[in-house]
Amino acid sequence: MEYTILLSILVLGVTAFISAVVLYLVSRKFAIPEEEKVSQIEEVLPQANCGGCGKAGCHDFAITCAHADAKTFSKLHCPVGGNEVMKKVAKILGFKPTVKEATVSVLRCNGTCQNAPAKIQYDGIFSCRVANKVSCGQTGCPTGCLRLGDCVKVCQFGALSIDKKTGIPVIDEDKCTSCGACVRTCPRQLFEIRNKSPKGNMVYVACRNTQKGAIARKNCKAACIACLKCNKINPDIKVENNLSYIPNTVSADDYGQELAQSCPTGAIIFTHCGDKKHD
Repeated sequence: MEYTILLSILVLGVTAFISAVVLYLVSRKFAIPEEEKVSQIEEVLPQANCGGCGKAGCHDFAITCAHADAKTFSKLHCPVGGNEVMKKVAKILGFKPTVKEATVSVLRCNGTCQNAPAKIQYDGIFSCRVANKVSCGQTGCPTGCLRLGDCVKVCQFGALSIDKKTGIPVIDEDKCTSCGACVRTCPRQLFEIRNKSPKGNMVYVACRNTQKGAIARKNCKAACIACLKCNKINPDIKVENNLSYIPNTVSADDYGQELAQSCPTGAIIFTHCGDKKHD
């Protein structure tokens, strides 16, 4: 009896050992060396080194991908290369690619020269970050665009420019990669990365002013006045601290046009694919 038990244990042990050796040899034979994986991934990345993926650059992103398991990889994304690049990276790693919705940066301010005429002449260093520390801005709006173009300077893809007529930045959707450089640079946090609908539409509130309506309107005709009309159209739209915010969950295809038309000040922007964001 004892002999039979010992023999069974021995057979199982030898079988397990042989299986482990075989698996090890097979994995060594068919595995791609980690360094080679990193190199292969780097070759398909755009080498923009913009940091939009949340990593230090393309090399760091390639290392992270090479070390990732399937679950971790599904959360990684290169905003510049988009879905096509991530499909190539997934193929290298043997993972199923995760398709992300199309996104683009938007400016949450409609304080154009027409809507928010300059009240003072700024005569300091030509920088939004500097001006934000020493002044409320030419228009008097404490949260409005400072019109000095720090966002334009940091955009590596030529997607941003200052419109000479409106005075505020214009985003070229065809060039925008959603890298987030403008989001990180703007001292007033006026840029946001938004999802596009399947039809390429977006709807958002182009205002960050939390002052009460009458005060906000003195500085900008297009300021949000927290009138709650948008909330009545869709209760998912929250109006807090005198300011409305439209989450990405609100369908631009279904509600965009109605929301924009109902806004009494023009603070809500509804964009069709290819439209300019500010009039």
